[in-house]
Amino acid sequence: MPDDERSRPPSAPPDDGDGKAVQIERRRFPRETKQLDEQPSPPPALKPLRFSTRDFEPDKQFAAWQAYMAPLVDVRRPDNFPPDAAFAADHAAWNLGGMLVVQQTTPAHSYVRSEAKVRSSLVDHWQISVLRSGRTWTEVDGNVTAGEPGKVELRTLGYPFRGRSTDAETLSIFMPRELFYPSSTEITNNIALSGTRTKLLIDFLDGVEAKLTQLAEGDLPHVVQTVRDMILACASSTGHPSTVPEQLTSLPLKERVHRFVQSNLMSPDLTTDRLCRELGVSRTRLYQVFEPEGGVHHYIQRRRLLSAHATLSDTANRRPIVDIALEAGFSSAAHFSRAFSKEFGYSPREARNVAVPPYLAQAIAPAPEGEGAQSFDKWLRTLGHSRQG
Repeated sequence: MPDDERSRPPSAPPDDGDGKAVQIERRRFPRETKQLDEQPSPPPALKPLRFSTRDFEPDKQFAAWQAYMAPLVDVRRPDNFPPDAAFAADHAAWNLGGMLVVQQTTPAHSYVRSEAKVRSSLVDHWQISVLRSGRTWTEVDGNVTAGEPGKVELRTLGYPFRGRSTDAETLSIFMPRELFYPSSTEITNNIALSGTRTKLLIDFLDGVEAKLTQLAEGDLPHVVQTVRDMILACASSTGHPSTVPEQLTSLPLKERVHRFVQSNLMSPDLTTDRLCRELGVSRTRLYQVFEPEGGVHHYIQRRRLLSAHATLSDTANRRPIVDIALEAGFSSAAHFSRAFSKEFGYSPREARNVAVPPYLAQAIAPAPEGEGAQSFDKWLRTLGHSRQG
């Protein structure tokens, strides 16, 4: 090795033979930047209400289940089961404000929602059921609908029904009637939907069920909206004839009022007196039935406000607000604005910029915490009215 190379310090750069140092090109790599701290995920909004008969002695299980389901239906064992046999049933309810999601596992049984229960409970929500396993047969006015996995059953709680079920696992959705106003689609009672749209609905409900423990409060309105829209899409694709008689006199009073009001919503003489006269019912009875709605007048006004809100939020409709107010049956724009702001919490002008569909505005808030909130009966009765004043 030459002396000059032996004498060069190990750290010295090599030269080019003339004693000049050779510049070594150093490759520059981009510096690693610290990842910004991710925004914390919003806290989960939902806590389930759980009930299981497994917490009772076997001979007390069925009686416990009967009592728990009493606000909704009366249940009975199959005739060949001994009265003291075990009845292991599980029920979990999730309250999204405008929608209840119920997971249920039950042995074979029969169920009845009688006309007396319809009158006494004053709950007329739609029940949308998906069977994970088992079979059901439900009868309304002599027409039987068979439920099985892969189908979606639609049924109103505002009309009597009866049926039976094998051992089954069910996912049910309860949605208040007003969520479906206004809509050009009339949902037929007691039908089982199938087909491509129904499969998409089931897939979406599967996803919602899997994420119930992770949904944040801001997610809830969009989940409710999507389920509502998908149900209407499925219902509009069916050609089933209605199983509910169209003669108003054969329907429960509340259903008769619902249909009459919706058909005459913009009529200037839609009053309590006209309802009593047209439907042949006393003023006292009418007030009794609609007491949970805040009275008949408030019910009619709310229907009109929901219809007006839908018109205001239609981006293709830029009619003056005063015209929409008068069409909705209000005597002046000022009266309309006051009633509208009280009902929805914002002005008619602001409604034109509301991102969430306006007809959901009063039915999307999650259930409040507090005394009496943890009750399946109360959740059913107050569904869609969780945070209304």
